[in-house]
Amino acid sequence: AWKALADLRLEPGDEAGSRDAARRHLAATVPHPELVQAADHLYRGELARAETICREFLKQHPINVTAIRMLAEAGMRLGALQDAQALLERCLALAPDFHLARHTYAELLYRRQRYEAALDELATLRRVDPDHVPYQLLEAAALVHVNEHQRAIGLYEGVLGRNPRLASAQMSYGHALKTVGRQADAVRAYRAGIEARPQLGEAYWSLANLKTFRFDDAEVDTMRRAVETAEPGSEDAYHLCFALGKALEDRGDYDASFEYYRRGNAARRRSVVWDADEHHRDQQRLITFFSRERVDALAGAGCPAADPIFIVGLPRSGSTLLEQILASHSQVEGTAELPDIIAIARRLSGKRRRRDPSRYPEVLAELSADALRALGDEYLARTRIQRVAGLPRFIDKMPNNFSHVGLIHLILPNATIIDARRSPLSCCFSVYKQLFARGQGFSYDLTELGRYYRDYEALMAHWDRVLPGRVLRVDYEAVVGDLEGQVRRLLAHCGLPFEPGCLEFHRTERAVRTASSEQVRRPLYGDALDVWRHYESHLDELKAALALESWGRAP
Repeated sequence: AWKALADLRLEPGDEAGSRDAARRHLAATVPHPELVQAADHLYRGELARAETICREFLKQHPINVTAIRMLAEAGMRLGALQDAQALLERCLALAPDFHLARHTYAELLYRRQRYEAALDELATLRRVDPDHVPYQLLEAAALVHVNEHQRAIGLYEGVLGRNPRLASAQMSYGHALKTVGRQADAVRAYRAGIEARPQLGEAYWSLANLKTFRFDDAEVDTMRRAVETAEPGSEDAYHLCFALGKALEDRGDYDASFEYYRRGNAARRRSVVWDADEHHRDQQRLITFFSRERVDALAGAGCPAADPIFIVGLPRSGSTLLEQILASHSQVEGTAELPDIIAIARRLSGKRRRRDPSRYPEVLAELSADALRALGDEYLARTRIQRVAGLPRFIDKMPNNFSHVGLIHLILPNATIIDARRSPLSCCFSVYKQLFARGQGFSYDLTELGRYYRDYEALMAHWDRVLPGRVLRVDYEAVVGDLEGQVRRLLAHCGLPFEPGCLEFHRTERAVRTASSEQVRRPLYGDALDVWRHYESHLDELKAALALESWGRAP
């Protein structure tokens, strides 16, 4: 009965009520009071308590699959994804028909960016219960990440046709529509999410994040009231703050705009894990390890394929523009910000938990030429699912790969690497007013943001010293000032012939998943270059971190 109620409550959009009924269903089906207590701790977010109870219980009942699944769920929510995966694989080996465990396993694979594997698990579940809404929504989310956008949109439309007041599904539907360029439909989906849940901050931020959308007076007033009544520090509160920051920026009320950006960033910073000192030490380790002598000693290995074009740098640096230009070429396919290089580096590190010591990058010195080539082959195999057009070249636009230029050089020596660069204050302030769905923990504090930019500059300068000519730096300001000259330079570095279509990049129809998706569907403009100047009186902290105190009105 509780399971049926969980499904029924989804129809009017009562997602919180559905989750509560699902929790009660779980408690009703567990015969052990200890696990009922653990389930309650999981529901309340008391993860350490749930983990302790499950571990103690499993000492006495080592093959109890319910306890194994619950321990895995606690591990997932604590970020111990590798341990959680091992637990769920054991659980499913013991009980292949434990559908809740398989769904949890599919969620874990999705979180680890193993989308193809997640889809395989969901196919098994859909054969058992093809109309189960959580299975459909997770499948749609995974399809988006493997560029199967039309299939994903079809699934969302099927679910929302039956359950139009599912606010979170309307949000995801809107994101998929935005990705394929259906902006008007995306706006309607986001508005439907707000209608279903009026204080849904993420829906307002998603409208703002279209970059070309403008709120009317009534919507601004509604957001102002909503942010003051939202729970302080909640997701709704900081989403609303970022949306208001953008709305007021568009109106020229820059002081009020900055105050909302500041509030939103402060709230978001409290919910992310970031250690600027640790990041700086990691960058210094890369500089120390990848000496010119080391690079020369390890040269000549790796996979010889020249397929990948890596665009690295900071977010909001013009990388989506470069991707769109290159993806307008007949030989190049744009994909997304692919997690695969980072996943390979993380595995090489040997870390199972965040605070474990890392063996990366020093472990690379222990690898043979065959092992380095195998890693390059692995990268190409992992990314094959993203290459739906089957073109000779493809783009990986993960900005954080700037830390792994040395790794890329060793395992894919013929890959192309491009550094998308934007002037410090322009780039950093654009990052500061962007709310990221995940990652980029450095971006929510002006001092930490400035430190990150300096570490990035120092590391890119190091790559230029030890790998001269390997990375092409392309300045956003230069592209705005001389589009054709920079496009020709970019294509030459990639070994591609010039094609006029690259100058008409805004006409290229393709899926774009980043915050700049609507901007790159318009002709090039330079409006964003000087936005930071409207906020200059608020940016002393950032200037100090960037060591720009003496620059005055710095570029």
